[in-house]
Amino acid sequence: MENQTSNISDDVLLTELSRRIERYKNAVDNLNSMNKQLLELNQKLAESEAMKSHFISNITNEIINPFASILGLSKNITECPDNDVERMKRMAAMINREAFNLDFQFKNIFAAAEIEAGAIQPIVSVVNIDELISSLMDQYTREIERKRLRRVITNLDSQKPLLFRTDGDKLTIVLSNLLCNAINFNRPDRKVEIQYGRNEAGELVVKVIDEGLGISMENQKIIYDRFRRLDNGINSINRGHGLGLSINKAYIDFLEGRLELESKENEGTTFTVTIPESQVESNDYSDEANEVFFGGEEIF
Repeated sequence: MENQTSNISDDVLLTELSRRIERYKNAVDNLNSMNKQLLELNQKLAESEAMKSHFISNITNEIINPFASILGLSKNITECPDNDVERMKRMAAMINREAFNLDFQFKNIFAAAEIEAGAIQPIVSVVNIDELISSLMDQYTREIERKRLRRVITNLDSQKPLLFRTDGDKLTIVLSNLLCNAINFNRPDRKVEIQYGRNEAGELVVKVIDEGLGISMENQKIIYDRFRRLDNGINSINRGHGLGLSINKAYIDFLEGRLELESKENEGTTFTVTIPESQVESNDYSDEANEVFFGGEEIF
């Protein structure tokens, strides 16, 4: 009887030891996994800090340099002989370009701050999509001409004008970022095109198409990361601070839409924005918001 009790006790002891060893092994595995995750998190934090530092250097360049140019050019205009009209016109055009770029940069910075603060608010109105896109293309006329690009606007919708209930300000920022990229990363003497219309579900679909450098599969994974740029050189010929596409992603998510990308290196890129029509009635907002939104005005 004693031997049987002893054997049972030994069996129970062995079982308990096995269970504890297994638990210890699982705890060690979990600890190793947590250590690995912490190392990865530390690496990401270090990368984030590096990107933010680069962002500050980059954004400082892209704000201070245009301001310096505007101040210098405006001073030169005041010192120009009264009869040198052509020279004054050239410098005024340069001031216009620098001011336009500054306006674009500030709009993205303010949008990023709004997103970071969680303060995004919908301002729904009936938007004239034809006017919005035409106005947007007109605002980039000088950049398009400077790069000798052919501009194409294609309305694929049978409804003319195409009226759509959405947040016109946010849609304008989204399309402005995409058009700016399509111009900057395009090749001279090529085409930049915007196609738009409703799909079968009644959603607004806008495609921004270029025939430029394209985006590699590796870079397609990071383009929506805040502060990331495909060309990280501070003195890059391609202006921008890596906020645009991250803002687009946040705004399109807010509008319950989708942002899709098709690209091949050296063949071009197509960004497709798809957003549903807002179910909020325009008369839920102020009289100003009830007016048809025409896509903004030029700053000059």
